[in-house]
Amino acid sequence: MTGPDPARTPTAIDAIADDFLTRACVADPVFSTLTGVSGNDHALTDYSPGAIDDRAALTRDTLRALASATPTDDVDRVTVATMTDQLGRGLAVDEAGLRTGEVNVIESPLQAIRDVFDLMPTDTDEDRSTMLARVRAVPESVDSIIEGLRHRITAGPAPARRQVELVAAQAADAADALLSNIDRALDTDSTYSSDFAAGHSRAGAAFDRLRAVLTDEVLPSATEADGVGRDRYRLHSAEFVGTDIDPDEAYSWGLDHLESIVAEQTTLAEQIAPGAGVAGALAALDADPRYQMTDRDAFVAWMQELSDRATTGLAGTHFDIPAALTSIECRLAPSATGTIYYTMPSEDLSRPGRMWWSVPPEQTVFHTWQETTTVFHEGVPGHHLQLGQAMTSPELNRWRKLASFTSGHGEGWALYAERLMSELGWLDDIGDRMGMLDSQRLRAARVVVDIGVHCGLRAPDSVGGGTWDADKAWTFLCDAVAMDRSVLRFELNRYLGWPGQAPSYALGQRVWEQARAEFLRTHPGNDLKDFHSRALRLGGVSLDVLRGELISRT
Repeated sequence: MTGPDPARTPTAIDAIADDFLTRACVADPVFSTLTGVSGNDHALTDYSPGAIDDRAALTRDTLRALASATPTDDVDRVTVATMTDQLGRGLAVDEAGLRTGEVNVIESPLQAIRDVFDLMPTDTDEDRSTMLARVRAVPESVDSIIEGLRHRITAGPAPARRQVELVAAQAADAADALLSNIDRALDTDSTYSSDFAAGHSRAGAAFDRLRAVLTDEVLPSATEADGVGRDRYRLHSAEFVGTDIDPDEAYSWGLDHLESIVAEQTTLAEQIAPGAGVAGALAALDADPRYQMTDRDAFVAWMQELSDRATTGLAGTHFDIPAALTSIECRLAPSATGTIYYTMPSEDLSRPGRMWWSVPPEQTVFHTWQETTTVFHEGVPGHHLQLGQAMTSPELNRWRKLASFTSGHGEGWALYAERLMSELGWLDDIGDRMGMLDSQRLRAARVVVDIGVHCGLRAPDSVGGGTWDADKAWTFLCDAVAMDRSVLRFELNRYLGWPGQAPSYALGQRVWEQARAEFLRTHPGNDLKDFHSRALRLGGVSLDVLRGELISRT
């Protein structure tokens, strides 16, 4: 691929991509806010079957336009390959009826409505007016979720009982999460207090309706099975990983990969707590006051300081970091799922990239040895650098800057970034290094659990053999990682309800490491910085495109 050209003239293919982004943002305002595209923040997404069909039709139209367009340069060629792959895999899920009436504990319409308010500014009167309009839009959007659920009951496939029960419980708490954002707006100016109160009351009633429908109508038709079966799993996995996998090969690799990480941990454990094994070493780290915090705000401040230090330390040495990306904001999230996650900057960069920490109410002690690697995963050189590089590129169209993301590529990079920081000396502290290995071990373990449960494979003898189920998965995960058990329980529920997503991290990391080794082998004279610059310049692509651009092409 030729180097960046600030003067590159937009092409017909750029126009197709940008038109798709604009229309997709109007059709899905929550997506618009997440990608940082302004103009739709007053509205919420319609999740009814008809609206989902309309969005699928837009995807089909775009794929037809791409198929008939002629690339003018390498940038166009990658755009066509990436959009065709990403949109095509998503469309297959749509056409199988798996998008309508979706219910899972982490990434279904309820969470989308609840969490999008976290990203909304409240500094100006216009900001507060926009938030008020969106609060008022909650009932209609929730009713569209209900319409989708009722369609799913009749059309199938039946949702899993576990996910229905968990989302019903989340619906009961959703009004509280919304109120925390309303309070944030009113802290700035109380002018709209009565309007917000009325909007919150109607939103709360809508969430109550959703909870009642989930409990009274959806739950009786739900299936007891958590696994979705091999055919559905292949569709979900292809969309998340960005390449087609052989579930049996990936499952076998996951077991082997997990074993190799345990071997690394065993060696390190002897230095931490001789003779106590890995479990004893992890317990010793948990008990070590050097790695303990009991104040949430202090923990967020620790995240911020580490993130800032990593950005400064890596800039100009191992990465070229644009000036616009030197700031990342660390915040507490109003939700309480136990996850740490990243949200990208707005298109105009007025909203910075943010690392969110969602604290479960029962967690009172926070262990920095576990989370040092997470800061690198979510910040620099992980998501913030990768997504930000694309956003600030002079040669990419708006879709590639803002919306081209495949989990196998993006999460695979972030997991690769964790290992990279160990190579670069940022995890020389023995506790931090064990935390990185614990993180890697979790990602390997969930390859095994996710594929095993959803494809009905045979479980290891260590958990009783036979066919995988949720109980065996819980035992397996408890034996595999040191994560706080309340957070780990959410993690398992996430895997059970979001098939194919969790394995995309480690499977994507595998491709990144293979691509790096092959690139350095076939490009003598190039170093790690050259590899990273070349790879990140592509922006978000599918793993198939990544392989082709870094290995096959010069």
